[in-house]
Amino acid sequence: MWLFYAFLSALFAAAVAIFGKLGLKNIDPTLATTIRSIIMAGFLFVVSFFLNKFDGFSFGSLRGKDWLLIISAGIAGALSWLFYFIALKEGVTTKVVAIDRLSILMVVILSALLLGETFGWKVILGALLMAGGAILISLK
Repeated sequence: MWLFYAFLSALFAAAVAIFGKLGLKNIDPTLATTIRSIIMAGFLFVVSFFLNKFDGFSFGSLRGKDWLLIISAGIAGALSWLFYFIALKEGVTTKVVAIDRLSILMVVILSALLLGETFGWKVILGALLMAGGAILISLK
C-alpha cells in the first residue's frame, strides 16, 4: 500500500508545482507559502478530526525530544516550501522541480550519516542517476 501512497504523493507534488507556478504570478512567494500553510493546516485538522486521530491524544504525552523533532521537521518543511515557491516564481518549473527532487539524494546521504542506514549498489546507483537526471534537466 505504501507504493500507492507514494505515487499519490508524487502526483500531488506535481500539482503543487503547476498550481504554485500559476498562482505566484501576482503574489509574493513568502505570502503565498504562508497562505498555503494555513490552508494545509486547516485541511489536515479537519481530516484528523474526521478520522478520530485526536481520540486519546494529549500534548502532554509527547516527550521533549518528540516535540523538538516535530518542531524541527515543521521548520525544515516551511523553509523547503518557502525556498521552493521563491524558486518557482523566479525559475522554470521543470528545472526547479528537478533540483528540488535532489532531496532524494540528500535523504540517502543523511539517512546513512544520521540514522546509520546502509544501502546496496541499487540505491546508490539510483540516487546517482537521479542526480544526473536533475543536472541534465536543469542545464540549458
